[in-house]
Amino acid sequence: MSWFDGKHALVTGGGSGIGAAIAKIMIDKGAVVTIVGRNADKLQAKARDLGARFHVCDITDRALVRTSFGAAVEESGPIDILVNNAGAAIAAPFAKMDDEHWDNMVNVNLTGVYNCTRVVIDGMLEQGSGRIVNVASTAALSGYAYVSAYCAAKHGVIGMTRALALEYATKGITVNAVCPGYTDTDIVARAIDKIVSATGRSREEALAELEKANPQGRLIQPEEVADTVAWLCRQASVTGQAIAVAGGEVM
Repeated sequence: MSWFDGKHALVTGGGSGIGAAIAKIMIDKGAVVTIVGRNADKLQAKARDLGARFHVCDITDRALVRTSFGAAVEESGPIDILVNNAGAAIAAPFAKMDDEHWDNMVNVNLTGVYNCTRVVIDGMLEQGSGRIVNVASTAALSGYAYVSAYCAAKHGVIGMTRALALEYATKGITVNAVCPGYTDTDIVARAIDKIVSATGRSREEALAELEKANPQGRLIQPEEVADTVAWLCRQASVTGQAIAVAGGEVM
């Protein structure tokens, strides 16, 4: 018997990249999985491929989060595992950053985590058990130039993770975070495109620049992050942690 057998896991941003890898490993281990995200076509295709359920949901829309998560519970039962994976990273020099950029980064990367966690916590308290894993970033543990809003939001995710871990330590609920370095996903592909456009470097040169951040000299694979998330879900005594999956970039 797998620890995951029969448990209902909901993964935000589950249509691609890290979220899709997390959904896959949990299905492979026996969980029932619901993926949510904003792109209906991508979600439908990935859900069909994995054997998951899906709901279109913008995590910054609280009413839509309540509706979508409620429908997921009706379909598959109480949510035992919440993986807050959805997020976005957009770079801008601080002096040129407008208010809309700041608000967008905070809403997607921090307030969205609050919205989803707030909806599931009552059910987890009622069950007396639950696992919440927040996919943050090495930008939650260190500073990076030109992504101040993103760094601020991700640092906030770690603060909330630690606070909730203590608040629910006696309730059977663990709250942890994983902090990937540059990972082989669409977000990094877009970052490479931006470097190429802004600097005139080749894609190979831009990729090498990102790989240099990792002492192992490579991009992290989504499956490596997913494996860490699955490990955290099985650990009753591990809570309030922010685990870097970054080849030694931060320690």
